This record gives sequence, C-alpha cells and structure tokens, in this order.
Amino acid sequence: MENSWKKNIALFLLSQTLSLFGSSLVQYAIMWYITLHTESGSMMTVYIICGFLPTFFLSPFAGVWADRYNRKKLIMLSDSFIAVTTLILAILFLMGQGSILLLLFASVLRAVGSGIQMPAVGAIIPQLVPENQLTRINGINNSIQALTTLVSPMFSGLLFSLTTIEKIFFIDVVTAAIAVLILMFFLRVPSPVKSHNLAEVSYFKDLHEGIVYIKNHAYVKKFFLFCAFFIFLAAPASFLTPLQVARSFGEEVWRLTAIEIAFSSGMILGGLIMASWGGLKNRIHTMTLSCFIFGVCTFLLGLIPVFSLYLLVMLICGIFMPFFNTPATVLLQEKVEPDLLGRVFSVLSMISSSMMPLGMLVFGPLADLVRIELLLVGTGFLLCIQSFFLIGSKELVEAGKPSAG
Repeated sequence: MENSWKKNIALFLLSQTLSLFGSSLVQYAIMWYITLHTESGSMMTVYIICGFLPTFFLSPFAGVWADRYNRKKLIMLSDSFIAVTTLILAILFLMGQGSILLLLFASVLRAVGSGIQMPAVGAIIPQLVPENQLTRINGINNSIQALTTLVSPMFSGLLFSLTTIEKIFFIDVVTAAIAVLILMFFLRVPSPVKSHNLAEVSYFKDLHEGIVYIKNHAYVKKFFLFCAFFIFLAAPASFLTPLQVARSFGEEVWRLTAIEIAFSSGMILGGLIMASWGGLKNRIHTMTLSCFIFGVCTFLLGLIPVFSLYLLVMLICGIFMPFFNTPATVLLQEKVEPDLLGRVFSVLSMISSSMMPLGMLVFGPLADLVRIELLLVGTGFLLCIQSFFLIGSKELVEAGKPSAG
C-alpha cells in the first residue's frame, strides 16, 4: 500500500514537471519574441494581462468542475487543450502566418487551460498522498517547481538563440503529450463523491455551496484576506527588483540573471528544507516566520548598496518562500472537506492571479515617480507588521494546529 501511493505521487509529479517545463519554455519564448519585435512596455503589460485575466474569471467554474468531475481527467483535458493550442500556433508560424496578435490570442487560450488545471492539481494531491505526508510532498513539489522555473528560462533562451520559435512550440507539444500519457495509462485516481450524483445538484448550487463554506469558516476568510495582502505587498520585490538592479547596480545582463538564479536556488533549498523538516508544529507559526523574514529581506533590498550582499538577501528571500507556500497549501488540504477542495483552491487561484497584477498597477507607475528602494523599504515594513496580524488571529492559529492522529 505504501509503495502504491509513492508510485502514484511520483508519476503525478513527473507528469506535472514535464507539463510545467514545456509550458515555461513557450511562456519565455513568447515573452522574448514580443519584447524583441515590439520593444514596447505596453505590449508586455498586455501579454501579462492575457496570462492572468482568463485564470481569474475561470477559477470559480474550474473549482466546481474539480469537485464534480474526475480531477485526473480534468488535468489531462486542460493539458491536451494547451498542447493543441500550441500545436496550431506552431503550424501557423511554420506557414508564415505568425503575428504578435496571434501570440496574444494563444496566450489567452493557454491561460484558459491553466485556469482549469490549477484547482484540480491542488485538490488531487490529498487523494494521492496520506495526510501525514502532505507537507513533505508539497515541499518536494515546491522544489521541483522552483528548479523548473530556474532551468526553463535558460533552456528557452538557448533554444531561442539557436532555432526558431515554432520548434520551441513543438517541444511543448511533445512534453504535454508525454505528461498526458503518463496520467492516462499509469495513474489511477477515484472521482470525487459529487461526480457520481451530478443530476441531484445543480452547478450553481455547487458554486453557492463553495461560497457559503468560505463565508461560514472564519479561518478560511482570514486566510484568503491575508494571502491577498501578502501577494499585493510582495509585488515590488517580485517584479521591480530587476529594474532596481539595472538602475542602481548596472544594466549588465549577468546581474539580472544572477538575481533570478539566487532567488530560484533559494526556493529549491527552502522546498527541500520543508520536505525534510516539515516546519513548526503550528502551520500558521511557520507562515508567520516566512512573512516576517520575507518582510525583513524586502526592507533590506531597499537599503543594501553592495551587489554581492543583495544576492545573499535574494537567496534568503527564496529560501523562506516555501515556508509560506507549503504550510498554506497543506493547511487547506488538511482542513477543508475533500469534496470542496477544488472550489476553495479556485478562490486561492483567483486571489493569486489578481492581486499580483493589481500590485503592479499600483507600484509600477510609482516606480517612475519615486525610487524603487523606497517602495521596497515601505512594503517590507508593512509585510513585517502583517506577520503579527497573522499570528494574532485566534481562528488561524487554531486552524494551524496539526490534525489529531
């Protein structure tokens, strides 16, 4: 039995890694293509919006689907939809019909597939893994995702300089096909209970049930509110640091690459630490520690005048991110009823896909009016303050306690 779940989660993580790697290659290739062909900040903003908005609007529907239907099949369908979209895009580029508008339209369709996939992925892991292994597995998953995020831009950049964009598209089609085949032939996952009696419950009743659940559980409401503010305040550290480095330390490409490598390496290390250690006994205490350290690091990024020290702080930032992400994910996976997980994760997906762009809409223009260092010092201070609100919430601290048994 033990070997069975280990084999299942290994196959699932392999499938997701292949899918994520191929998608990341295409994502960076499209971004660089638009950058080189337009040299327009406005077009880059449009591209980012094309990637975020479909996820935001689809999430409530995708959450219900993840609770009503077989989650494995949903992930397979969304991966297949993304692959078919990318295949058509590759063929059109081969025929000489490629354009920026076509890339933006394809980005919207690919985001639709991702929006359907994300709640299903978050909800399926507790079906595959014993509850006492959730922290370890989510920690490993965070490390794999961080490693993919580190490696994929390097590979994409290399491929982009050596070959044509349509060949990169074909690589994604192949990785997605392998990922789908692994799930189809080797992974066995039961359908959620709700999928067996769909005729008895309407779609909108399902949606309403999810909203009522969140409304009636104070810890879920406070958790989502905290996540929204955290993601919003983290926007300058996430998106404005490359611009800060170019302005304050120099425009050399290696510097921009170095900060990405430092942060991603920290994420890999942090994920591995969480996988082996598991965090503090109370999950909220681990999240509080992460939020406070991330706030301190953000504050320091606005003050440090030496680039080597800047990289060290970036590494520490990366290390402590899984200390937030892993217990946050596990807390929901442990505490929320299995047949409501998809809907709850869909709300989390809506928050993450809306608050970061909102943060950039606020802090992006401010970066042209005041020094980025001031924005980092200000948001870092607020993140430190916010961590005390997290540990001060009785409902969240109670929810963060380990499950009995």
